[in-house]
Amino acid sequence: MTVYNFNAGPAILPPTVLSQAQEELRDFAGTGISVMETSHRSKEFEAINNEVEARFKALLGIESGYRVLLLQGGASTQFAMIPLNFLAADAVADYIVTGVWAEKARDEAQKIGKVHIAADTAADKHNRIPTQAELQFSENPAYVHLTTNNTIYGTQWQTIPETNGVPIVADMSSDIFSRPFDASKFGLVYAGAQKNLGPSGVTVVLIREDWLDKGAKNVPTMLRYSTHAKNNSLYNTPPTFGVYMLNLVLGWIQEQGGLAGMAEYNTRKANIVYNAIDNSGGFYRGHAVTDSRSQMNVTFNLPNQELEKQFLAETKAQGMLGLPGHRSVGGVRASIYNAMSIEGVEALASFMAHFAAKHG
Repeated sequence: MTVYNFNAGPAILPPTVLSQAQEELRDFAGTGISVMETSHRSKEFEAINNEVEARFKALLGIESGYRVLLLQGGASTQFAMIPLNFLAADAVADYIVTGVWAEKARDEAQKIGKVHIAADTAADKHNRIPTQAELQFSENPAYVHLTTNNTIYGTQWQTIPETNGVPIVADMSSDIFSRPFDASKFGLVYAGAQKNLGPSGVTVVLIREDWLDKGAKNVPTMLRYSTHAKNNSLYNTPPTFGVYMLNLVLGWIQEQGGLAGMAEYNTRKANIVYNAIDNSGGFYRGHAVTDSRSQMNVTFNLPNQELEKQFLAETKAQGMLGLPGHRSVGGVRASIYNAMSIEGVEALASFMAHFAAKHG
């Protein structure tokens, strides 16, 4: 039986990447040992570390002005690390709240400094992304924070909002490198690797070099971005296997045609599943409004909870794993990140049509 992995994270990895990791597991780069046993101070690991930054920048089409940092602690640590470094006592940061992870980022920032809510979609159960006209920025914010994709509710920013030159800080954990983006709009981008870039354990940060100079100097050493930039992300022992896997995935993305190729592929996959919802005669009800739909996480409900339980049991029996919605909202969630195949989404869409015809 073919297994299709729809887990929201840790999520599916490209099969070719897993095969290469398997081949090299006990003998990395001719060293005779695993990359997990290789010193992070060795020339072999340093080459991986450097290649990650080079590949990351190449995929974005940037040569200078930014650093790529490989950190630990997940995106959740970034929620506090960002205001610790860049939210001064006399400043305000603007937060756009569009889901649970945006709420968590806001909550951490409020423990550290002054926060202004530029928009909040909680009243609509986070089923949409706010329009540009709805955004009410403060007079002179230190930065504007947003979450580009919301895994729980299945919404995604289709275009990055205009902020009148104020640097944007973005949590891209669940749609990083699923499509191109203009790095010049961002002061800092962060993403846990475990959805689109690799296994859990490593967090990628893209940060503007002029921002590094503005970071607070009284922050604990491990929580300063400048610490990791000066030490090429090797201040302490990094998650070496996670970095190695991240490098392989970045190489795989390059082979798929880069970010433009991934965007085309992801649009095709998302359309297959959304068409199954839209053509079901109302049997399936998507959570997100149409113009806010995520290409990474498709969330929907069936007519009642009993049918949802049956749907989830039958899909699991057929090898479709990870489809239950987040515990806070229920329903069904198909996470179709970069590595999900066309065959996987076609299998899901086919089952959805069959199930709706039988029970509708």
